[in-house]
Amino acid sequence: MSASRTPQEQPAERIGAAPKKADSRKHDGPTFQELFHAWLESHRASLIDSLRRLVRQPIGSFFTCLVMAIALSLPMGLSLLLSNIERLGGSWQHAAQISLYLQMDASDAAGEQLREQIAAMPDVAEAEWISREQALAQFQQQSGLGQALKELPDNPLPGTVLVTPKEIDKVGLEALRQRLAELPKVQQAQLDLVWVERLGAILKLGDRFVFGITLLLLLALLLVIGNTIRLHIENRRSEIEVIKLVGGTDGYVRRPFLYMGAFYGCGAGLLAWAVLSYSLGWLNAAVVRLAGLYGSDFALAGVPASDGLSLLLGAVLLGYIGAWLAVARHLSELAPK
Repeated sequence: MSASRTPQEQPAERIGAAPKKADSRKHDGPTFQELFHAWLESHRASLIDSLRRLVRQPIGSFFTCLVMAIALSLPMGLSLLLSNIERLGGSWQHAAQISLYLQMDASDAAGEQLREQIAAMPDVAEAEWISREQALAQFQQQSGLGQALKELPDNPLPGTVLVTPKEIDKVGLEALRQRLAELPKVQQAQLDLVWVERLGAILKLGDRFVFGITLLLLLALLLVIGNTIRLHIENRRSEIEVIKLVGGTDGYVRRPFLYMGAFYGCGAGLLAWAVLSYSLGWLNAAVVRLAGLYGSDFALAGVPASDGLSLLLGAVLLGYIGAWLAVARHLSELAPK
């Protein structure tokens, strides 16, 4: 008896069925598109989860952002105030003007020609000619000795050229003064180098003060955001241990806290921008009244958009870095036991 099957015994093929194909992906891994979609989905879930946790604690999140905003607004506010004070006093170069006193027989035409010659020099920002008549009128107005000066038989004041240098440098200013003193019709070239040195020292002191305050406040910001993230880590310790127990990577555990730090930084940056704008506007009202008493139209400049955006981006970066440091510090302690 034959062991082969009869045609009736052969397994029938379903009519209309598609022919079987070998599964080409049976032994292949996920495609790049699938991996990228999974990566995006993981980041989206972490971002939404971090934002939801912050919204659940509105008061605590607000006060954390407010503390960070105050620390951010202090160095930026000091920098803006220094720039406004510099604008109030005029250009710093005018404080280092070189006064050229011409000979008494120098005419107005010679003084104007000398002014044009000096203004064309590369290291001179501006040159102003003051005639003998203008100098006498200014002295009468400022000294209050108008009647006494009118009794003088002749004008004792010489014509003057006020030279404003481009840069404040003691060595460069002294070289410029000596070069100007050798020009024709110049009787004396005077420069107050002591005031220039004092001005430079004041500027350096202000820069160092702002720089030191900025470093201290940045360190305080990192401590604040690090301590806040540490509290969030402690509240989710059990959850994190379970995630690591089932194979969760450090990056997966770290991601929600990094988003949380960036959100704290963004909120702090927006609050700092608002605090600075309101503070300068509030202070500007008193400054305008004071300047009006002196016949000036000076007003404080607000927060420039570029500085505000830099403040916001810097706050987000600080929040991110602070969260990274906090998670890196405690990540080794989160291993399942």
